[in-house]
Amino acid sequence: MTTWKGLKNDLSISQEDQNAIALEKDLIRAMVAIREEKGLTQSQLAEMCNVKQPIIARMEASVHSPQIDSLLKILTSLGYTLQIVPMGKK
Repeated sequence: MTTWKGLKNDLSISQEDQNAIALEKDLIRAMVAIREEKGLTQSQLAEMCNVKQPIIARMEASVHSPQIDSLLKILTSLGYTLQIVPMGKK
């Protein structure tokens, strides 16, 4: 059985790419948590921000990287924004 660690080593993913993947996963987890805290379904959120529900589903399932315009539509509809801060100062 192949483990993620073994596969990751086989793929030779750079530390920079690993950091980018981790950042994206953290962002998506936060977005899901906010949606759930507000008691919204994916469909309700999609309607609020004028995107299709499958976009939300694919984003939350990490099927693909979110497009910045979709991400911003979703975050602003939830009452949030992105902020750029130095690494390690979350």
